[in-house]
Amino acid sequence: MPFKTKFLVLLGLSMMLFTGCFQVIEEINLHADGSGLATLTVNLSQSKSKVASIMLLDSVNGYKVPSQQKIRQEMSEAVAYLKKSPGITNVKGSTDFSNYIATISFEFRNVANISNLTKNILNRMKIRATDQSSYTFNPATLQFRRNYQHVASARTEYAKLKASDKAVFKDAVYIAIYRFENQVTSASNRQASISRSGKAVMLRSNVLALIDGRSNISNTIQLKK
Repeated sequence: MPFKTKFLVLLGLSMMLFTGCFQVIEEINLHADGSGLATLTVNLSQSKSKVASIMLLDSVNGYKVPSQQKIRQEMSEAVAYLKKSPGITNVKGSTDFSNYIATISFEFRNVANISNLTKNILNRMKIRATDQSSYTFNPATLQFRRNYQHVASARTEYAKLKASDKAVFKDAVYIAIYRFENQVTSASNRQASISRSGKAVMLRSNVLALIDGRSNISNTIQLKK
């Protein structure tokens, strides 16, 4: 996924494998000059009762269950790393252990600044990325692009999971929301929908479809001049 952090990977590998439903929500609020705000939310609230029970255990199905303290530590490390990233400012992270929702947000000088964050963070952890995504915005033509490229190793790693672990990805959802100051005239991805206001685009995909390469979330969004 885009904007993966150490926290997201920890929560994903340790918690998502135990829950029946979760959402990963990526939001980009883009200004006319190409700067903006990015927010990543991991939402396990629909399975919060189950997660709460799991948090009382030491391990499940061979996976160590992280403590609240460990999750907060990983969030702090993710925030610290992002603060050192070029073009990234005002980094904030929060964890809600009542509803099991975690959010990390930051401002960027240029949307291109967020293109390599996933790869860089995962390389630090010696974890292979499941995709490669790059973002561009041309202020002259008012065209925003998200180029998504599936990495075949994601399917291979998924195949190694136990059947019970694979099953939880069935209802997991990835949501991308892009907001703009100008009206949107078109979006190239057929899965995308333009809001009633005409200034936002939303795209939903099943997480499993991303893992096995059946879903492509590349998108070219043209804004009104």
